[in-house]
Amino acid sequence: MSKILVVDDDIDILSVMEILLSMKGFDVEVTSKGENTFPKIESFKPDLILLDVLISGYDGRAICKQLKSNPNTSHIPVIMFSAHPGAAASIADYGADDFIAKPFDVSNLMKKVNSQLGINAT
Repeated sequence: MSKILVVDDDIDILSVMEILLSMKGFDVEVTSKGENTFPKIESFKPDLILLDVLISGYDGRAICKQLKSNPNTSHIPVIMFSAHPGAAASIADYGADDFIAKPFDVSNLMKKVNSQLGINAT
C-alpha cells in the first residue's frame, strides 16, 4: 500500500484528501503545519507528498526545494497544489514533480497521484 503525506493549512482540504485517498486504498498522513513536514517524512516515510504552495508561515516551494536537495528525500515525488493561478509557473524551479490547481478535480488528482506512484489505473 502506497503512503501519501498531505501538507496543507486548510483543515477542510486535509479532511477531504484524507478520506478520498484512504478510500482509494492509500495509507494517508496529514499535517496542517509546515514545521511538521520533515518530522512526518522521517517517521511516516511517504511514497508521495502532496504539498500546498503556501502553508501558514511557510513556503511550500522552499520545503519542496529542501526535500529535492536532500539525498534522503530527493526520490520522493512531490505534487504541489495552490489556489493561486500563477503558482504553477514557478513550481518546477523548486523541483516539484507536478502541480494541481485548487479547487481540484478528483479524477485529475487521482490521475496525477497514480502517475507519480507508477500505478496503472484502469
